[in-house]
Amino acid sequence: MKSKSLLLAIMATLFVLPACNSGQQKTDESQQQNDSINSVLSDSLATAMAERDTLMALMNDISDGMSQIKRVENIVSQGNLSGETADKKRQLRADVVAIQQSLQERSKRLDQLEARLSKSANYNDEMKKTIKSLKQQIADQQAMITDLTQQLAAAHIVINNLNTRVDSLNTVNTAVNQEKTKAQEESVRLANQLNECYYVVGSKKELKQHKIIETGFLRHTKVMEGDFATNYFTKADKRTLSVIPLHNSKAQVLSKHPAGSYTITDEGGQKVLKILNPTRFWELSNYLVVKVG
Repeated sequence: MKSKSLLLAIMATLFVLPACNSGQQKTDESQQQNDSINSVLSDSLATAMAERDTLMALMNDISDGMSQIKRVENIVSQGNLSGETADKKRQLRADVVAIQQSLQERSKRLDQLEARLSKSANYNDEMKKTIKSLKQQIADQQAMITDLTQQLAAAHIVINNLNTRVDSLNTVNTAVNQEKTKAQEESVRLANQLNECYYVVGSKKELKQHKIIETGFLRHTKVMEGDFATNYFTKADKRTLSVIPLHNSKAQVLSKHPAGSYTITDEGGQKVLKILNPTRFWELSNYLVVKVG
């Protein structure tokens, strides 16, 4: 009787355990889903906070720019700038230049931020209005700087110095660009020169007549050594020359070029030379001599 009771208890336990395991598995899966959702929400919130902080920082910078402009405006409105000391004029000039540079930098940052936000899911109507408002503020500040510059026109030395500084910077930039251009042109020229090659296709008589080869009774044909007179050769570029039509049914390469770096094939009853490996093909000589006929 005791054995029968024990068997029934064990069977009951076996039925209960799968149910418990199944319940635990569902709980774990639910927890994983919640963790995943929380992670996504956390990342989204962090991104939104970062975008908001960037926008707020830019708003503060633009507000500071307005304060700087107002300060310069007060100085200009106080009296005749021509009567100011040289140090005061230099300081004023430096302030105007610094404000203009800061204004350009903030305008660039605002454009970059707008481009980034336009791809964000957090870019709502409120942010769009803020961006639009900041653009208008920058435009207003630029107009104020232009007005200040016109007012400073009365102090010719200040304007002249500003123009001199701008002209000087332009001159330096022009000189640097010219040097870069010259260096690039020289690099291209040297590369082109290093890749110059020459080829000639002619009959035995023509090649001998131009002293490219030398022949004699019971003597092998010999290609003359050294640099050839290039006026009878066709000039080409090793980097682009890959196929040379020979316009003849018979052809033979007389100059020194490694076997396997080229091939001569028939196309429509005419021989065609194809360069398979330009580096190897031209490593022994920059001159290609092909005898036809």
